[in-house]
Amino acid sequence: MGNVSIEEIVNQVLAEIEKKNGKQTVQKSSPPSKETIVFSMDKKVGVDKPRKREAIDKAQAATPARIGIGRAGTRMKTDSLLKFRIDHAAAQDAVFKDVSEDFLKEYGLPLLKTKAESMEEYLMDLDSGRRLNEESAEWIRRNCPKNRQVQIVVADGLSSTAIETNIPDLLPSLMQGLELKNITVGKPIFIKRGRVWVQDEVASLVNCDVIISLIGERPGLATAESVSAYLVYRPSEKTVEADRTVISNIHKGGTPPVEAGAYLADVLEEVLQLKVSGVKYAKARHRSDVQ
Repeated sequence: MGNVSIEEIVNQVLAEIEKKNGKQTVQKSSPPSKETIVFSMDKKVGVDKPRKREAIDKAQAATPARIGIGRAGTRMKTDSLLKFRIDHAAAQDAVFKDVSEDFLKEYGLPLLKTKAESMEEYLMDLDSGRRLNEESAEWIRRNCPKNRQVQIVVADGLSSTAIETNIPDLLPSLMQGLELKNITVGKPIFIKRGRVWVQDEVASLVNCDVIISLIGERPGLATAESVSAYLVYRPSEKTVEADRTVISNIHKGGTPPVEAGAYLADVLEEVLQLKVSGVKYAKARHRSDVQ
């Protein structure tokens, strides 16, 4: 793609679709921000004279995968190719575009950073996204409340689009759920170019019981808007991946963000009661259900 922006790709694709069909077949809605464009594309069966049209319709309704798009010779049809280009451009845009500072200010999220000074470094050097830079670590020491039960971290991860799309509903829902349960919460923070393991350092700085990270998932061609929640009880240098509880696929086509926030509050309450997370948490819940 080079340095071509998603807007340029989209305009090219729209022009090609209009030229091919003699009319606009992709509806462009009012953009929620200067850098975001939203498209609505209805699925259609591209197979010529399908023997079992109902089976294709059922399969398309069950998955966002490209099913029943048909082909022209050995290649996909033009419409399918153009839609593929739009989805691919959106996925790249989600990775390389930053969460806007206006968005962070609107939701009261202080901007902190890892040691990854660029997205290229973040992608090539995994450890760079797992440690805070010195300025951010010092900011947390000076400004974040200590000794709370829960600390919330928001991180762009591999999709800024996922954060800007879901956090407006996910974060308030989670905060409200924790408040109703009388669980004390530290000041939510945003970490730019953060990976999951950066939560361990944050937890050590604020001395919380449980830390939860809401992080943008790697975008695919089905969606670039999915968020995952990673939480861990009292992480230390001995913490491994099996110690983390993960709830993924949070987006409008998966678990809706409002519903996910309420569910995460329930999970955090249980983790605090059981004093374990990850595999140990799952085993403890299973024992409880059996009894």
